[in-house]
Amino acid sequence: MTADDEELAKDLGLLAALTIGVGTMIGAGIFVLPGQAAAAAGPAVALSFVVGGVISLFTALSASELGTAMPKAGGSYYYVNHALGPLFGCIAGWGNWMGLAFASAFYTLGFGEYLATFLPIPTVALGIVTLSSFQIGALLAGLVFITVNYVGAKETGRLQVFIVVTLVGILTLFSALGFLQADLSTLQPFFPAETGGAAAVLPATGLVFVSFLGFAKITTVAEELKNPGRNLPLAVVGSVLIVTTMYAIILVVMMGVVNWRQLGPAFTETPVLDVAEIAFGSVGLAAVGVGLLTFAGLLATASSANASILASSRINFAMGRDRLISPKLNDIHPNFATPYRSIAVTGGLILLFIVVGDVKVLAKAGSVLHLIVYGLLNLALIVMRESNPDEYRPEFEVPLYPVVPILGALTSFGLIAFMDPAEIGLALAFVAGGVVWYFAYARSKTDKQGILSDYVLSRSDEMPDPAVSAATSIKPDGGRYRVMVPLANPENETDLITLASAVADQRDGVLDAVHVVTVPDQTSLEHAADHLDEREEDYHRILDEAQRDAETFGVDVETHTIVSHRSFEEIFSAARTHDSDLVVMGWGEESHGSPGRVESAFDDLGRDLPCDFLVLKDRGFAPERVLVPTAGGPDSDLSAEVARLLRDAYDSEITLLHVADDTAEGEAFLETWAADHGLADADLRVETGDVEGAIERAAADSSMVVLGATERGLLSRLVTGSLVADVAEGVDCSVLLAERAHRRGIVDRLFGR
Repeated sequence: MTADDEELAKDLGLLAALTIGVGTMIGAGIFVLPGQAAAAAGPAVALSFVVGGVISLFTALSASELGTAMPKAGGSYYYVNHALGPLFGCIAGWGNWMGLAFASAFYTLGFGEYLATFLPIPTVALGIVTLSSFQIGALLAGLVFITVNYVGAKETGRLQVFIVVTLVGILTLFSALGFLQADLSTLQPFFPAETGGAAAVLPATGLVFVSFLGFAKITTVAEELKNPGRNLPLAVVGSVLIVTTMYAIILVVMMGVVNWRQLGPAFTETPVLDVAEIAFGSVGLAAVGVGLLTFAGLLATASSANASILASSRINFAMGRDRLISPKLNDIHPNFATPYRSIAVTGGLILLFIVVGDVKVLAKAGSVLHLIVYGLLNLALIVMRESNPDEYRPEFEVPLYPVVPILGALTSFGLIAFMDPAEIGLALAFVAGGVVWYFAYARSKTDKQGILSDYVLSRSDEMPDPAVSAATSIKPDGGRYRVMVPLANPENETDLITLASAVADQRDGVLDAVHVVTVPDQTSLEHAADHLDEREEDYHRILDEAQRDAETFGVDVETHTIVSHRSFEEIFSAARTHDSDLVVMGWGEESHGSPGRVESAFDDLGRDLPCDFLVLKDRGFAPERVLVPTAGGPDSDLSAEVARLLRDAYDSEITLLHVADDTAEGEAFLETWAADHGLADADLRVETGDVEGAIERAAADSSMVVLGATERGLLSRLVTGSLVADVAEGVDCSVLLAERAHRRGIVDRLFGR
């Protein structure tokens, strides 16, 4: 069983991304909600749209920073899961996924209603279910939108650009003609007492906020964006500003043409068409105006449905990749480079919701779910900034940090209070469902802990007990043990894969074969990735051979090729990105610049080990007789684990060596240490005198030495040399250096413990 590294093609440009947000947001606020909104707040509803835009802008700025640092499919779900952990990831993922699926069905049903006014669509009876003409139209439209998304994001983007440009053009003409007929005195008083005055603004904002759900959808396709560092912030923030401006202008124009009291549901169900008839009638084109706005309504529902299907399937895809749902959903189509299984599952749900029929309440509950996710997204930004992990390097940074994300979280959560109780209750039911799903399914499957929990648990001595207890209680306990093997030298590949496969097999884990292709700084990574065959002809062969070697051990294998300007340093980055538990790598002249340790001198001063490391000085893989020198310590603990794995896999004979001044004390220590580490059946050997000489004498009878890395610091090793390096050169057999993952302060890095 194998799995290749799956990535989405970068097909979307700035205009396509911008229209995903604008196209989704520009529908409901104009074609569905104006009458209800006017009845709720009167002329002040224009201010409600502005308030909704401001609240959205806070989150849009936070989403832009997170998106440029982590351009991954899934958008806000991915950021919440990565920063706050899989429990909150389940809440955000299920909330976003279901909210968008409900919204997609809602928009598609609206499209079906418009379609039924143009085409004679019959009613169809299916057993006990009777589908209306607009439901049949919605099903046909839904199938078209799902197929377009299945074929590819590039085609989706082109369709979205056409829809949105046409829609904006019609609405601009509508606004211009309407402004010429508007009587702005009808906007007085701006805060009418009959609606509750200024106090009605926020409840009306809660009503219309469903119109602002599109901007975050852009981040769900960030992995498919060209130049995301530039295009993502422009698209996310730009879509909010464009739509907020359009909403405010159009609402003012509408209430200037027709008194706001006559726009409410009690007077008309289609206020936009009524205003269009007057506005276009001033130039003798009333029928044309009504037709254009009807067509615009058709385009608006189509663009909203199309963008929502695109975004919801990417969330599904991202959750599968993180093992919060079945990872089989993250398979990429070999021809279209789209997450076709995610699209098919999401599309099936949307079609089911269309058949069910009335999803208005569910769509509004989706707004509450989005507000919860937006609040969590702002908190995720704060976590990433304060923890400052090595991989977090955004190309765009939120201005006025931390004011913007704090306001974003407070306003998102606060606006929920102005929603209807039924919608809040339904949304909270989905939140509870996400929590139940995490503990019932996802916790035992995923191994991604989240930056927040990792930050708290790695500093448990400094953190309050309740915080440590909470992080421990929700920590994921699933996920397969991952052994990463960086491949550079084909001559050593077989021995490294053999060792790594033995560890993965004993841990019921998966082997991750990574080939790092380095290119000069002057060469762009994108160009190098497109010309890998020209740069390194045998890179396919290296991975194919590694896969075949690992499969002989019955181990699941994943293969990845990483193009980088760095060589050794990229191994650390890949280990973090792939959530590796162990890295098995070769020990050559360029493997590390700091003798006796895994890190280079630069890494020694600036980095922590992201996981356990085994570094093989390869003189032939021969695990028959394994020598384990020990003086205690965490790295010796890892040496013991490796020895047990080799014993269980190859029936190795294990010899433990301890060098002490007093033989009796040394024997007592070694017997206790062997018992504590599951090696009571090993041969025990205690010597006095020089440590290096003792190891070399014992290694003469051994086929492999497993040695814990020194805890001495960089400066002391530069002055006095390294025991590990001396031993590696002084023995004839292979030497395996074992070093635990750790966090060390600068004093420890320089002088050791």
